[in-house]
Amino acid sequence: DDLARNSTFEEVCYLLWNGELPNAEQLAGLTAQLEAERGVSDELMGMLRGYPKDADPMAALRTAVSALGMFDGAADDNSDAENRRKAILLTAKMPTIVAAFDRIRQGREPVAPKAGLSTAANFLYMLNGEEADEVRVRTMDVALVLHAEHGMNASTFAARVTAGTLSDIYSAITSAIGTLKGPSHGGANVEVMNMLREIDESGTDPKEWVLQALESGRRIMGFGHRVYKATDPRATVLRELADQIMQGSQQTRWLDLSDRIRGVMAEEMEKKGKKIYPNVDFFSASVYTTLGIGMDLFTAVFAIARVPGWTAHLLEQYANNRLIRPEVDYVGPRGLKVKPLAQR
Repeated sequence: DDLARNSTFEEVCYLLWNGELPNAEQLAGLTAQLEAERGVSDELMGMLRGYPKDADPMAALRTAVSALGMFDGAADDNSDAENRRKAILLTAKMPTIVAAFDRIRQGREPVAPKAGLSTAANFLYMLNGEEADEVRVRTMDVALVLHAEHGMNASTFAARVTAGTLSDIYSAITSAIGTLKGPSHGGANVEVMNMLREIDESGTDPKEWVLQALESGRRIMGFGHRVYKATDPRATVLRELADQIMQGSQQTRWLDLSDRIRGVMAEEMEKKGKKIYPNVDFFSASVYTTLGIGMDLFTAVFAIARVPGWTAHLLEQYANNRLIRPEVDYVGPRGLKVKPLAQR
């Protein structure tokens, strides 16, 4: 909550990689390094142009990140200095890759990153072809901060397992992106938006829709969390941002609908003696939609935000590495013998 309200995404990147917030000089240095790495090569841009136009953006991002490793002559150098360079490179290039692929698949030319803009401002600029206003940039920046790191979740664990074999950092981030691609991990906010649109398009009263869904055993997306047993603190910050950005754009219907659903869920859970609260996905869906981000890009935006967190874990893994090899209990049959082929 403190970071989201009082810092920027770049400051949080520095914090994750170094364990402390930067001073002005350190922040300026990191900002310059990120700016220098935002562009992508003609070879990689050519690959993006060759992807199927109907490819999943997460598949496009996963493949492009893997390709970055082939273009880096020091990809297999796992020294701390080299991996810190790669962490900056990946954090800088992933927004450019996502925005370029989105424009290419729409038949539009990619927009090159612009000097002097932050990560959040550049992403919206490259995506939409024009600079966003201050409220939208701040909203995007806070969304990136809120998603930058979240402990040992599935994608982070996948990345550390890959790094544990002493494979390169590009392979580890490719593993993380592939894991995040699954709808049970990174796609939850897409399901929230699908739910909101279904209710909106059906014309059904939100309360009646929720009650019918609960009665049929259907899950209400955007509620509950494996870690948080109270309100997800990230959801609180996003709710405030959603109010600001939607009031400013006079597009409040998604927020109004979300608040109706939240109210019904609170009433129904109280009747059942349960406490299930909104999570970060509940409000990020409507915030991203209002920012002009397509629904199938939501998970890719998640990846853009999470890469400093992933790479911070990887720097830690490489620095004190041990192969991750979980033990298992075999529960299958024992004592079997091979029968000759003719007797099977």
